[in-house]
Amino acid sequence: MRVVVTGGAGFIGSHVADRLLRAGHDVSIIDDLSTGHRENIPDDATFYECDIRDDRLFAILEETRPEAICHLAAQMSVRVSIDEPRRDASINVEGSINLLEAAIRTTRPKIIYASTGGAIYGEPSYLPCDESHPIVPMSHYGISKHTVEHYLDLYASLYDLNYTALRLPNVYGPRQDPNGEAGVVSIFAGLMLAGVPVTIFGDGTQERDFVYVDDVARAFELALNRGTRSAINLGSGRGTSVLAIRDELERLVDSGIEPRFCPARPGEVYQIYLTGNRAANLLGWQVEVSLPEGLAQTLSWVRASMAAMV
Repeated sequence: MRVVVTGGAGFIGSHVADRLLRAGHDVSIIDDLSTGHRENIPDDATFYECDIRDDRLFAILEETRPEAICHLAAQMSVRVSIDEPRRDASINVEGSINLLEAAIRTTRPKIIYASTGGAIYGEPSYLPCDESHPIVPMSHYGISKHTVEHYLDLYASLYDLNYTALRLPNVYGPRQDPNGEAGVVSIFAGLMLAGVPVTIFGDGTQERDFVYVDDVARAFELALNRGTRSAINLGSGRGTSVLAIRDELERLVDSGIEPRFCPARPGEVYQIYLTGNRAANLLGWQVEVSLPEGLAQTLSWVRASMAAMV
């Protein structure tokens, strides 16, 4: 199958591209390299350096003739969305509309969209959250990502465009930037390996649904032919506290350095984890990589990356 991956030079997108290539698909990547890295792009993928808001997107889809688009290009930081809401909406909403317009004017490929399960529901009224939970985002990011789900449903009705919206949990793993603004696992690992205290916002008891990146990439592959016109949580069904993540990494690193605590950040949900029942039923998907195994693999990658920079 001919597949385009937007944001394919980024953390999750590059893993999606790798997995699709291993499965024998013809993969093209669109990325403006604003947060992605050229070294993440697989050798066997065709690369187009382009912002998804650019008019050149139409010509790229005409050239690649995709049968599916895995849409991961986004502004992904809750904090940035609160500080720069216009930028967040421009990239996440306007960029996605530009992609949908290009799609219906070319090959009308299936869209597999990276939505958010961590920020879309707000502070949960029950746990784990299923897809019927009320949508009450606490940040601009959660609103912008959910808005695109509405556009997908509209384009499906107006233009018979097929889609699957995957509501992602807190994804972690190799290639997540330890110097970035999001990704507590890689940030903690980098700081602990450098002998620097980690900073915990809030008291550390806040819980997230941590799922390893290759498990998430597998869901995108499965969604190429499944999950028609559905919004699907990729959940483990269990929450893990930020302190528990820190303690497990400390067990592996043995830094002996106590964390620092700062006030909780606005827009951050206190406790969120997702059911994976619909993913199991519609995609045949479930979490396969355990949290201790995934943390160890992530730590090994961060250690190797830091050694390569010396």
